[in-house]
Amino acid sequence: MKNIFPYLFFLCAGSGAFSAFAQTAKSSFLTEMAMREDSMKPYAFDIVNAHQAAERFRADSIFTRMLVRALKEKHSFSYPFDSLQTISRLYAPDSSFRIFTWQLVKDEATFRRHGAIQMNTADGSLLLYPLLDKTELVKDINNAITDNEEWVGALYYKIIQTTYQDKNFYTLLGYDENSFRSTKKRIEVLTFNNGKPVFGGPFFSFEEDSLPKPVQSRFSIEYKKEGNGSIKYDKELDIIIFDHLIPENNQPEKKYTYIPDGDYEGFKWENGKWVHIDKVFTFKLQDGQAPVERPVREGKLDILPSPGRKKNR
Repeated sequence: MKNIFPYLFFLCAGSGAFSAFAQTAKSSFLTEMAMREDSMKPYAFDIVNAHQAAERFRADSIFTRMLVRALKEKHSFSYPFDSLQTISRLYAPDSSFRIFTWQLVKDEATFRRHGAIQMNTADGSLLLYPLLDKTELVKDINNAITDNEEWVGALYYKIIQTTYQDKNFYTLLGYDENSFRSTKKRIEVLTFNNGKPVFGGPFFSFEEDSLPKPVQSRFSIEYKKEGNGSIKYDKELDIIIFDHLIPENNQPEKKYTYIPDGDYEGFKWENGKWVHIDKVFTFKLQDGQAPVERPVREGKLDILPSPGRKKNR
């Protein structure tokens, strides 16, 4: 885009000639971005829906290059890309950054997540942190602190912003297809150190449990593929709520047999940590208010199942 774009919104308040000029430039920007988005849509769709793995990998490669080129346009941060229905696009509540994430399936046992963090820069130029999925290489995921180049991959569907001692913390709720037997959902905190993303830290406390255990860097649940385990944020209660899970056949070592038992646990933000709540329903929600969530749908995001697999509801 032309260098005049940073002044568009100021010019709109000026003379009629300047205002018309600004509106024309803005219209040109939106038209160009819409054309780029339309070109990306079939590849975004094929990343998830193409029948052959080779087709999905090809679509992923082309889509990634096209997305980066589009984001290089000045002030691309303001463009929502909201027709890319198989790509998660989340803005931080304070609009300081946004995260793109998506899932690539090789076969029923191999899943990869790709993504990037785009920062909101003052001059509209691109500052992008690619997210490199190294899930299989990260030891002790629940206690690891990683960066964007050693990312524990997830398809993010919610960002919760909290503060402590004048610092911002961004809690991410994410979905992980994991395997053909089980699904995972994960909670982790994103912070920025000297402007660079850091995932994890001593944020998940169990100090109020009857049997306390050490603080964790992440928290996750794993459940049977058809188990419909949920993690969601309740804005009214200001807590994260998740299903209490039990093994279906009394075999606790087999996580792929876990299902919700109708009870709920949670986390509340206190003094810079998410403190575990053993039983959320001491809060006594009304009938019909139980937090039930479709695992892979949040807002406009709709991630379809890989070919030959049933949709996880």
